[in-house]
Amino acid sequence: MDKTKITWYGHAAIGIQTAGFRLLVDPYLNDNPKSAARAEDVEADYILISHGHGDHIGDAVSIAKRCNAKIIANTEVARWLGKQGVETHGQSLGGGFRYPFGYLKLVYALHGASLPDGSYGGVAAGFVLTVENNQKIYIAGDTGLFGDMRLIGEEGICLALLPIGDNYTMGPADALRAVKLLQPQQVIPIHYDTFDFIRQDPIAWASQVESETAARVHVLKPGDSFSL
Repeated sequence: MDKTKITWYGHAAIGIQTAGFRLLVDPYLNDNPKSAARAEDVEADYILISHGHGDHIGDAVSIAKRCNAKIIANTEVARWLGKQGVETHGQSLGGGFRYPFGYLKLVYALHGASLPDGSYGGVAAGFVLTVENNQKIYIAGDTGLFGDMRLIGEEGICLALLPIGDNYTMGPADALRAVKLLQPQQVIPIHYDTFDFIRQDPIAWASQVESETAARVHVLKPGDSFSL
């Protein structure tokens, strides 16, 4: 059975290969100054959008049209994207759906969610993705710290992808607290260093997490991958 492979493209853009399917999460690539890939060079069967901000919708429409990929998002974002000629599947917070690649549930994220044209984008979300061998991946999306991360952690998280950039999301201190609530086995920091005002030291953060929790931290450079 193939391992699930996680690739970080920079910012919150993530590639996931699992069960023979290619997923992209928040594919902000061509306008991302730290991106390791161009939108025209990545492939996807499904695209996951955590919320409606432009640095998360990114190049989703062009990739979906080129690859004939289905976009998964909250119902408001899915409806908005569907009007641009792509196939979508809308979900709501707390709701899950079984796709060919695994079971995907939308969970709470503490963040805004307006769409690029200023229209209502529903509520921001994170994802809990259950893949082969019942491994659960928590993709937090853009979020601040919230106490119910403990409930998410009770599902048994194998890997958590957490923002550490501060300003728009959790900073390093709150992201450390998030790890303590979630108690994941593995952690990958994301959503940092894209711009000067979210610059962080991921190595120092990883050292602190590993000294204060049982989690192992994998600091990736844009374009690097990690296999479960």
